[in-house]
Amino acid sequence: MKEEITYEDFLKVDIRMGTIIEVNDFPKARKPAYQLKIDFGALGIKKSSAQITDLYTKQDLLNKQVLVIINFKPRQIANFMSECLVIGVYNTTGNVVLLQASKEIKNGTQVH
Repeated sequence: MKEEITYEDFLKVDIRMGTIIEVNDFPKARKPAYQLKIDFGALGIKKSSAQITDLYTKQDLLNKQVLVIINFKPRQIANFMSECLVIGVYNTTGNVVLLQASKEIKNGTQVH
């Protein structure tokens, strides 16, 4: 377990619901990854690099709603600027499983 944080610490993390609207291969990434474009409604569209190629095809991801941290500092990955972080957990085989809502949620909705 990581160190204890306060509720105020949690509030600094901006987690939103978004829909993946574009998925591309990312051959220049060190580890297999996709380049994603994610729609956050009124907040606009952001790009992310995601190492999720083991469990998800490009077709699986298109139009999938996912939870994303949108207030990380942008990060240069090879020739691509990743602007947000798609949230997932490692399964027993070490592959990332994406977290998502059990029902459709409006893009841009914040996790509380």
